[in-house]
Amino acid sequence: MADAIDAQDGSFTVGIVGAGLIGVMLAAGLVRRGISVKVYEQARGFREIGAGMAFTATSVRCMELLDPAIVYALRSSGAVPISIGDHQGEARDYLRWVDGYNQVPGKDTTDERKLYEIDAGIRGFEGCRRDQFLETLVKVLPEGVIECQKRLQQVYEKELGDKITLEFADGVSVEVDCVIGTDGIRSRVRQHLFGKDSPHSFPHYSHKFAYRGLISMENAISALGESKAHTLNMHVGPNAHLIHYPVANQTMVNVAAFVSDPNDWTDSTSLVRPATRLDAMNDFANWNTCLRAVVGFLPEKIDRWAMFDTWDYPAPYFSRGKICLAGDAAHAAVPHHGAGACIGVEDALCLAILLGEVSVSMRGQSAMDYGRAVVAAFNTYDAVRRVRAQWFVDSSRRVCDLYQQPEWADPERWAKAETCFEEIKDRSHKIWHFDYNSMLQEAIEGYRQRMSE
Repeated sequence: MADAIDAQDGSFTVGIVGAGLIGVMLAAGLVRRGISVKVYEQARGFREIGAGMAFTATSVRCMELLDPAIVYALRSSGAVPISIGDHQGEARDYLRWVDGYNQVPGKDTTDERKLYEIDAGIRGFEGCRRDQFLETLVKVLPEGVIECQKRLQQVYEKELGDKITLEFADGVSVEVDCVIGTDGIRSRVRQHLFGKDSPHSFPHYSHKFAYRGLISMENAISALGESKAHTLNMHVGPNAHLIHYPVANQTMVNVAAFVSDPNDWTDSTSLVRPATRLDAMNDFANWNTCLRAVVGFLPEKIDRWAMFDTWDYPAPYFSRGKICLAGDAAHAAVPHHGAGACIGVEDALCLAILLGEVSVSMRGQSAMDYGRAVVAAFNTYDAVRRVRAQWFVDSSRRVCDLYQQPEWADPERWAKAETCFEEIKDRSHKIWHFDYNSMLQEAIEGYRQRMSE
């Protein structure tokens, strides 16, 4: 009989490829459940871009279930509710849409036509700087869990009860019992699953790009007025839109300006091109005074970020055998819901709970039994997560089209354009009010059913 193994004594190890936010959160959730894990990151260190991001209240509760230390890391890195400015007594968050294109008559250049508002609840969103959060988050993990400068080159699979070999560019090879790819939009693990020549292995251009940057709260107040500077607002208009919200304990404002682009993105090696503030100002030259002022406060040298996603060629499956994908590696989406990382947090929680089930139910069993259990867990994860995640990819494209309707430029057609907000509300609520407890119940029951077959 094969030697018995145990996920809690180091003889069974989960290998995570990619030490971004989702990979590190998943690792923290596994460590908390006593499961041996190693994370392999291709970069020299933990270098996320210094842009802002936000998490829904539901995703923060999922973090709590993964490991309460994740939530502590989020808030200690400067996360704040993103939209409490004029509702501080009740500390509720709101999504607001305003007309960023047409000028409101009058002397106040910060005034814009209000279009719609959705109540996201108390601490409905918490905004932070991506780099600061990751820097704090990695400290949750024990020393030695993450190994940097490990660029994945090859994955070698053998029999169900055998280990998987990961070969890295530095010539080092390691063996793990299962692999989870959280290596982002250009995932090497995804390429292994679908083949390097398959269109499913790569993201594709959505024909949108973004200018991103942080501006000081002082400058934001000058451009937007006190209330809008301290809250989340979406400025809509023809063929472009701009979103902003406070981060870094309300000392900075994250700005992302999205522009439609009829051309192809010709550089397959990079999703980023250098740009200038003048480029952004030219793209918004016909917009209202308030919007142009915001763009004018962006740094002189900025980047133009291509918006790629998996909409054209979604993953046919998220797992095969003892290998699976999570986060952007599985379902990269354009950022127009502002919740892509939140969907990844749901993935991480589902996987942590399922591998926790494997750890408990298979303790002392053979490597072959463990392999069978991991396959059952990953197949369950695919069944539970893929439909929602791929709906999110599709919905992210759809809401961008609504934000950038050409009708916003024509006052005679505003009534038609404004019918979009009920649809946006329904889509937003499907993200915000996700029943993660039902997801976990479905996952556990699905795993146990597969193991009983």
